[in-house]
Amino acid sequence: MEISVKEMGNVGVIKLEGRLDAHSAKKVKDTITGQVKAKLINLVVDMGAIKFMDSSGLGTLVASLNSVRRANGQLKIASIHNQVRAIFELTRLHLVFEIFDDVQTAVNSF
Repeated sequence: MEISVKEMGNVGVIKLEGRLDAHSAKKVKDTITGQVKAKLINLVVDMGAIKFMDSSGLGTLVASLNSVRRANGQLKIASIHNQVRAIFELTRLHLVFEIFDDVQTAVNSF
């Protein structure tokens, strides 16, 4: 898993590349937690380079959403592939997360 973080105005964009699974979940959660601790609480997770996600990855996103919300922030998802989108829809988490077609639209939504 490769993770990069950049700021676009007052929004942190976390780009994930690879597989979001049990092996990489802690690294993703730690990255998001680090942003919240640094007071960057409006976040977009760019999943354009994620082709596979399992339940551990999904659980990490839910836990991260909760921690961001406790800090009065928002976490939004951008650029997911159809296979990953199907997981969000199957678990009905597309009703919990705000999901955008691209990063710029997600950033502009803040």
